[in-house]
Amino acid sequence: MLLEYISAKDLVQYYERPLEVEGALMVMPFTQTAQAQQAAQLMVKRAGAPGMVLAIHDSHGDGFTALVNSAFKASKSAFFGYVAQDAFAGRRWLALAIEALGEKKALLGFNDGKWAGGLAGFGLARRSWAQANYGGDFFFPKYQRHYADAELTLLAMQAGVYAYDANSVLVEIDWEKDQASVDLADRALFAQRKLGQFDGRVTTQVLLDLMA
Repeated sequence: MLLEYISAKDLVQYYERPLEVEGALMVMPFTQTAQAQQAAQLMVKRAGAPGMVLAIHDSHGDGFTALVNSAFKASKSAFFGYVAQDAFAGRRWLALAIEALGEKKALLGFNDGKWAGGLAGFGLARRSWAQANYGGDFFFPKYQRHYADAELTLLAMQAGVYAYDANSVLVEIDWEKDQASVDLADRALFAQRKLGQFDGRVTTQVLLDLMA
């Protein structure tokens, strides 16, 4: 597995000639360089499958969602995933994820130590599926930091293409996570979109009730 560090502005060079990656491209927006380097290097060592970790320095405060969307548009790969700078990779995390997706699933939620498969806090998607969701964006583009992964998870669950393997581990190591608040604008946007059943794509009430 390959590893590349770039700044957000460097993505421009790939818009006309997309970055081509064999296997999976895992995008890691980051603000803390040392933490991102440690996480990315372990991911590469333990992947067990071809691909690339693309660590993108968010030097201008673009936000997680915007950088993931930009990287998605600027790249080519069979699988595309997202992860934060505070991830700790388990052995063969990527190989196990691809095996779990198989031929029929389209989004996998990694075991991040929090959601027990109920939410793809860190995720891996089949690009062909992801391209059809939001007109070329990976996440719904109006989210800034939170809830984009929750909406994407619900789309996959409604379609019956969500996968989870507890052995495919990318644990989030954030000692203050439980005390941190979510982005209030993102929470309000999620609630608004839920009322419209996410553009009519999530219609099962049980799923709509899963996340607040």
